[in-house]
Amino acid sequence: MQTLGVVPRLFPDIVAGRKTSTIRWREGPIVPGLLRYVCDDDPALMAIVRVTRVTAIPLRAAAAWLGRQDDWPDAVMLEGMREHYPAITLDDIVDVVEHLTPEETDTGRHDPADTTEPLR
Repeated sequence: MQTLGVVPRLFPDIVAGRKTSTIRWREGPIVPGLLRYVCDDDPALMAIVRVTRVTAIPLRAAAAWLGRQDDWPDAVMLEGMREHYPAITLDDIVDVVEHLTPEETDTGRHDPADTTEPLR
């Protein structure tokens, strides 16, 4: 199963279903299907989600893609991303990873064309 680390401050939002996307840069391929988030400070804390779409776009377009352009103007987006990726620029291509909540994933709500078995 594909795995991504997540900073501790964001982990509760993933578990609660408030965070259903992530923006990643140069972290290897992420594809639709099951994904395990692992909390960076405590690897025993994990959440399983079903990735529904991965879109490669310039960082400067990511906020608008997610409907968050008012929350994340370019300067805010760049500052936040540089906490994780110090060398990133607004012109770099990032992967916008969209996913179901852990609860939706656990109940099996997913695209019928996706034959990956839900985790039980």
